[in-house]
Amino acid sequence: MQPALTLIYAISYFAVVIAFAFAAWLFLWVKRQRCTNERINEISELIKAGANTFIRKEYKVLAVFAGVAAVLIFVFFPTPVWRGDIIRNVSMTAAYIAGTVLSAIAGKIGIVVATSANSRAAEAAGSGIKPAFLVGFRGGAVMGLAVVGFSLLGVASVLLLFEDPSILLGFSFGASSLALFAKAGGGIFTKTADISADLTGKVELGIPEDDPRNPAVIADNVGDNVGDVAGMGADLFDSNVAAMAAALVVAQSLTSPEVNTAMVFCYAALGLLSSIIGIACARIGKKGNPTRALNFSTYITTAIFIVLTAGATAFFEGFEWRIFFASTIGLLVGVIIGITTNYFTDDTKPIVRRVAQASRSGSAFTILSGVSYGFISALPAMVGIALSALCAYKICEPLGDGYAMFGISMAAVGMLSIVGMIISNDAYGPIVDNARGLAEMGNLGEETVRVADELDSAGNTVKAVTKGFAIGAAGLTVISLLGAYMSEVNAVLAEAGRELISGLVITDPIVFFGILVGAAIPAVFSAMLMLGVDRNAQRMVAEIHRQFSTIAGLREGQKGVMPEYDRCIDIATAGALRELIPAGLMAIGATVAVGFIGGVKAVGGFLLGNIVSGLLLALFMSNAGGLWDNSKKYIEAGNEGGKGSDTHKAAVVGDTVGDPFKDTAGPSINTQITVVSLVASIMPALFSAFSLFG
Repeated sequence: MQPALTLIYAISYFAVVIAFAFAAWLFLWVKRQRCTNERINEISELIKAGANTFIRKEYKVLAVFAGVAAVLIFVFFPTPVWRGDIIRNVSMTAAYIAGTVLSAIAGKIGIVVATSANSRAAEAAGSGIKPAFLVGFRGGAVMGLAVVGFSLLGVASVLLLFEDPSILLGFSFGASSLALFAKAGGGIFTKTADISADLTGKVELGIPEDDPRNPAVIADNVGDNVGDVAGMGADLFDSNVAAMAAALVVAQSLTSPEVNTAMVFCYAALGLLSSIIGIACARIGKKGNPTRALNFSTYITTAIFIVLTAGATAFFEGFEWRIFFASTIGLLVGVIIGITTNYFTDDTKPIVRRVAQASRSGSAFTILSGVSYGFISALPAMVGIALSALCAYKICEPLGDGYAMFGISMAAVGMLSIVGMIISNDAYGPIVDNARGLAEMGNLGEETVRVADELDSAGNTVKAVTKGFAIGAAGLTVISLLGAYMSEVNAVLAEAGRELISGLVITDPIVFFGILVGAAIPAVFSAMLMLGVDRNAQRMVAEIHRQFSTIAGLREGQKGVMPEYDRCIDIATAGALRELIPAGLMAIGATVAVGFIGGVKAVGGFLLGNIVSGLLLALFMSNAGGLWDNSKKYIEAGNEGGKGSDTHKAAVVGDTVGDPFKDTAGPSINTQITVVSLVASIMPALFSAFSLFG
């Protein structure tokens, strides 16, 4: 059967409708769960209010940025209005605004659901691990389905409306720019609060992690939502959109653009349907292992996707089996990256226990061992990304000119095909983390806290796996975006009657200049974010010390004496908003500067250096941070001396260093490399016309 685009669009919209309907049912199911503890409800409302306040203020700041960016896009992109087609500039601007708005809506939905599910998961933990797991996972699944549903809806609607795949780059840039700042801002907020709470509570006072006496404890729980729910949701929304946009841009340069466009949408829609089935199949026994349950659901989703796409490839005339195999390779490599990340971050595996054992000798050895294993952990994922790109390239190369890069693009689409399940697993993490804190602050008893701890430990592992998956997906996506960039460059050069670029020669001084500058940007970007956390955390620690010294009876836990939680929330919010813009503008500004200095070849080199350096740093920091976190959890479970021991204090130091690694800088880098790739892809006309050495 010939794949008519109208039919494929219908399948895509059908998948979106099913996803939204299922998400609505899951949300209503979560809301129906029992939540009767007054103390927990009170604290949950504080968390909800803090998260909504931060999101509202953050979105106001980002609205200003988006407004300025929209004006610049209208004036200059794809070509200056005084030299080009004003309709295309209007279309690019509208697509950019749509990308930011849909990404913001998906993030807001995640906050609403997570702050409703946390209290219910805490109370459900009193009835055992099974009901608490279901509340946490189904709450996370609402976020997963919303993100993927909105991304597919946005891409399909923009292409249907404007009929120009290059306009999708504007839509993707909108999603990426919001994701960059949302992830950076949320990461700075959450780690400001987390570090401050740990240092003043666990290390200085020796009080439990979520002790209500700690003024930073509510801000810490707010941070879980704004960083790991809204931030990571925006990140993966961005990656999914960018992968589809890159594939659709490349598809237009091929011999059968309509068939290949249909294939992209068909695979994306089937990926969403596979995630829906996988979410529906998620189960855990009364004494089951939550990590195993989450991983099993992921494997089920993977298998369903492979079966469905194989059936679609056989059914539709023109769908190439080589493209199917490229997509499958991308998906399987994503799963393998998840498995290797799990090996380095799961507290049931030897690496975490070795770092915990090293902590017996002091915090210096905690740091040394964590850094070492963090660097080692980057190798499997880097090799996996490289091999998947190489295999996809070689498998699809015989199909004709341009198909090799299309194969890489479809490998990225394949890896992100199960992103609905991946986000569900990731959003589960902060929900059960909040639930654990609420169980302790609500005095629900040791057994309830133990159940919540088990769920939280699984959440930490899954979050680490998700970050590894997100970085791997970003790696393939930006390689395909590099292909889209080269397509856009050659289109501009052909229009100007200039020689086309067949590849980038790294011995060319212009290209090498770009590589060196591009390689430096992720390190500087990471440093700026972590310095932001450092400065903000110092302000919050000072505020916590003030409250413990000035509020009578707070340190002793006298009845009726409460800390000023809102002061810490205000510090985290103000600091995050102050710090989130400069790092992002630095990365975007560097891309533009390299383009105007060295032209389109220099920007190509810049993207190469940025991709390699960014992926390495992102993997290292995410995995090292997760490793330190679960080493601390392993010790807190009663191993290597347990809570309060010198070993535990050393592990807390490691976790404190790892927090901005894994939750601020690491996951923000993959968004950074996507953003600069998209900036480059919408600016080749300017770089070609105006450059010093290009």
